[in-house]
Amino acid sequence: MKKTLSVVVSCYNEELALDRFYEETASILKKLSWKYELIFVNDGSQDQTLSVLTRLSQSDERVKVISFSRNFGHEAAMIAGLDYSQGDGIVCMDADLQHPPEYLPEIVKKLEEGFDVINMVRTRNESAGWFKNIASTAFYRLINVLSDVKFEPNASDFFAVSGKAAKVLKDNYREKVRFLRGYVQNIGYPRTTIEYEARTRVAGESKYSIKKLIAFSVNTIMCFSNLPLKLGIYAGCGAGILGIIMMIYTIWSWARVGTPSGYATIIVLMCFMFAVLFLIVGVIGNYIAILFAELKDRPIYIVEETKNIN
Repeated sequence: MKKTLSVVVSCYNEELALDRFYEETASILKKLSWKYELIFVNDGSQDQTLSVLTRLSQSDERVKVISFSRNFGHEAAMIAGLDYSQGDGIVCMDADLQHPPEYLPEIVKKLEEGFDVINMVRTRNESAGWFKNIASTAFYRLINVLSDVKFEPNASDFFAVSGKAAKVLKDNYREKVRFLRGYVQNIGYPRTTIEYEARTRVAGESKYSIKKLIAFSVNTIMCFSNLPLKLGIYAGCGAGILGIIMMIYTIWSWARVGTPSGYATIIVLMCFMFAVLFLIVGVIGNYIAILFAELKDRPIYIVEETKNIN
């Protein structure tokens, strides 16, 4: 029997890109030796995305649609696609064609070679701008320093997993605050990489603002590293060493001048120590917020309706 490839596509206000995405992707999938299903996840779009998806699902039974009750975010959409996928291999990608569908045959080849995880590593993304490109590189370097798990630099949300790896993600990685591309690399199954250049976005604009990217990066670091919690220990040791130095300096000044000086120094030190203290309190508060989200155990997503899904 032919194997099946499930292509999971997250959609948020992508009405202008969907027809072109479907045409390009379907034409490539039809040439593969595997059967396929296209799983579009409508992440609470405010435009006509759902109407376009409904039309596509009516004309092609291999197009399946999952529509959320509201916007739950890109990560939740990919999780939903994985949950509903039936394939022997699953590919996650975006609908704006920045993730080139022409790499699908190469992904299938890697799956046939026995790899369970295929990381698509972005070598170039001119449309992102210099700031996001630099920030992305800096983020991966930082997370690799802080975390025991070593991530593939510039790995994107464009990735593929085998059915076996997908089952692990479905059953075991159900955190409310998540970093799916990190979980994929954390499974431990045989993995490989494919390099690609991001294409120009065919329509719409990036859904990730700088503010969202910063929040996402902070949550990711805290999901994969407990090192920020140890800042208090390191700050305490540093403050102790600094205190000894200041004590020696004060005694030396008193012995030399006769009266201790350094009012400005004391003020600066107090401001610095309070800044460190509040930073540590903020880090602890962020970890507590993540724990609170997990304890509430609210659903990752809520499906309002589906099409072509039994």
